[in-house]
Amino acid sequence: MAAPVLIVAADGDWPTDRVVVELEHRGAEVFRMDTAAFPQQLALAGRIDQSHAWTGDLSTEHRTVDLSRVGAVYYRAPGAFQFPEGMSGPEERFAAAQARAGLGGVLSALESCRWVNHPTSMARAEYKPVQLAAARACALRIPATLVTNRPEAVRVFAAQVGGPIVCKPVASPVLIEDGRFTSVYTQRLAPEDLEDLRGIDTTAHLFQAWVDKAYEVRLTVIGTRMYAAAIHAGSDAAHIDWRSDYGSLSYTVTTVPEDVESGMRRLMGQLRLRYGAADFIVSPDGMWTFLEVNPCGQWDWIQGATGLPIAEAIADELQGGTCA
Repeated sequence: MAAPVLIVAADGDWPTDRVVVELEHRGAEVFRMDTAAFPQQLALAGRIDQSHAWTGDLSTEHRTVDLSRVGAVYYRAPGAFQFPEGMSGPEERFAAAQARAGLGGVLSALESCRWVNHPTSMARAEYKPVQLAAARACALRIPATLVTNRPEAVRVFAAQVGGPIVCKPVASPVLIEDGRFTSVYTQRLAPEDLEDLRGIDTTAHLFQAWVDKAYEVRLTVIGTRMYAAAIHAGSDAAHIDWRSDYGSLSYTVTTVPEDVESGMRRLMGQLRLRYGAADFIVSPDGMWTFLEVNPCGQWDWIQGATGLPIAEAIADELQGGTCA
């Protein structure tokens, strides 16, 4: 009997729905859970001793999965733990820390299964400075980059670059304010912007040399497979940051240069990722410049726009390999 696939993702995540449907269509046994269900609708009983690795089960009101039988885990942005009403703030924070260390720890310790991706690998790969250093070591072209909270360092960097620079978030660009989601997009700085850099000292900021672009590429990497979609900007705002104007974008399937493909294979191995959504700038002369790789990046809209079989490739990866 084939080993079950454990899906750890938010209940409302519709790209994950595609993967689940694909796996079930193939006859795979799937146990889907959201950490938001723990501990009220999801129960854990895990045990380890000198003779046996972690055993036990995860169970809901309707289903149970034997941890020792899990063959693969698809881990994708699950929700926050939900606790019973009436707990104080300190009690809830304590309970959340225990849940993260307990449930998260037992799941992370499952060593005989295939992860897409393991949460510890994802956590390290989330750091853009780590990505850029690894990409450079893997012979991928990167833009000159500064991370700082010193205004004067920005001016020195701009002078050394000798051309336009951009400012972008170091971490997630999503900001929640008054219950509303706001995205912070890449900004191209004009010379006059360098005259007033108040606010730079409040936190870390990332600055990069502007790279002239013909178009950008979202390169989705799943195991040894790579699916490249060229993203063509239809507005000035999208030319600076395509995320700022999705409505103006158009997409075409493109090929990956051999040196970029080999560099990405090395990078994914160095970051210990089986899945990554990488962004590149392609210059007018055809040079590819690496910007970042998101270990939990969105892919469903690319599949919808291009027909690239990304959900199918994720299902293949979950069903087709050895322990990692």
